Amino acid sequence: MSKFYRSVIRFEVLSEEPIPSDADLEYIARGANEGRYVGGFFDTIEKEITPKEAADALYEFGGDPSFFFLDDDGRLLVE
Repeated sequence: MSKFYRSVIRFEVLSEEPIPSDADLEYIARGANEGRYVGGFFDTIEKEITPKEAADALYEFGGDPSFFFLDDDGRLLVE
């Protein structure tokens, strides 16, 4: 049986100007790597979740349970 995890990763940024509201993670990481920002990771939290919780979280994130080969109830679609 597959295992699923939910992780919360806090990355803080110091900058001289606000980060654009449409900035994605790649933009922010590039800014931190290239020196436009200073950033650092803090307080990573990771916990194992059930297949049903994974299916629900995928919907929460705008995805679909089939991404992890699950149905809506967290049952595996392929063996």
